[in-house]
Amino acid sequence: MGAYIVRRLLLIIPTLLGIMLINFALVQFVPGGPVEQAIARAQGGGDVFGGFAGTNNDAGADELSTTTNESEYIGARGLPPEFIAELEKEFGFDKPPVERFLNMLWNYARFDFGESYFRSISVIDLIKEKLPVSITLGLWSTLIAYLVSIPLGIRKAVKDGTSFDTWTSGAIIAAYAIPGFLFAILLLVLFAGGSYWQIFPLRGLTSDNFDQLSPLGKVADYFWHITLPVLASTISAFATLTLLTKNSFLDEIKKQYVITARAKGLAERRVLYGHVFRNAMLIVIAGFPAVFIGVFFGGSLIIETIFSLDGLGRLGFEAAVARDYPVVFGTLFIFGLIGLIVGILSDLMYVLVDPRIDFERREG
Repeated sequence: MGAYIVRRLLLIIPTLLGIMLINFALVQFVPGGPVEQAIARAQGGGDVFGGFAGTNNDAGADELSTTTNESEYIGARGLPPEFIAELEKEFGFDKPPVERFLNMLWNYARFDFGESYFRSISVIDLIKEKLPVSITLGLWSTLIAYLVSIPLGIRKAVKDGTSFDTWTSGAIIAAYAIPGFLFAILLLVLFAGGSYWQIFPLRGLTSDNFDQLSPLGKVADYFWHITLPVLASTISAFATLTLLTKNSFLDEIKKQYVITARAKGLAERRVLYGHVFRNAMLIVIAGFPAVFIGVFFGGSLIIETIFSLDGLGRLGFEAAVARDYPVVFGTLFIFGLIGLIVGILSDLMYVLVDPRIDFERREG
């Protein structure tokens, strides 16, 4: 198993290299880069995309038409070439793309992600500042989804075809059909003072007086604030995991070894948790990386926006819109690294659940 883990760890390097190379190549063709963003801000426009939409006035259009050859940047026409050159040097665009990419890889290998173009703060410090929100949503949502889905899925498999299975399936399908953002809005309307009850806070991860609270009060305040966003993040993962667990257990229960174990007189609980559980849980564990990464990163943007939480999802979106490339590539690198490591941990959990699995022998 040790050799397999080493090989998987070594595969992280070319995988991350491919991820960074593809995305770096793509952004070379995306209009409205950081230089144009800075030019738009310098001209008081605030948004480079106004220039692409043709919102300039007639005087500005005349000025642009007389200076077409001065710069490749649409918003820079009419500005001194020295100013443009200084901007390119500041953002590192005075170097060819290959050199910029190699420099980025060398810095990332040392976990030096540089500084945000527009926030005057290092990417690492920026991520550390936003990380608690994403950890809260991802960790608690995944934990609750597994704690609820696995027992419920097992119960549904055992009670397959009964009234319990029927009405829980209806509830699960309804939960799966409701988008997370719509469920979040519903929670706000019902429980955050929208139209009915003011039970939970409307925004934020903690109260304004959090520092003055007792240790127990801080814990209570924290859970008070995260209840609604965590519920909104969990609903889709909960539905998928429950049905996955049920179907996996149903497949195992119908196999010959289960019939043999029952024929020998083993208690149903021992058959279920001593034999079936180990095999049925493999497919559930296989889906853990996708569930964790999906909740941790994928659905966080909308949930963070609705509940006014400043996390990594919102950070990545704002950085992409502003073409803040150090933040974009820094978060991409970290997200990719976490995803690959979680995949390795998933394989280790395979072995923990069923020691008969030997990845080295299968590869050989």
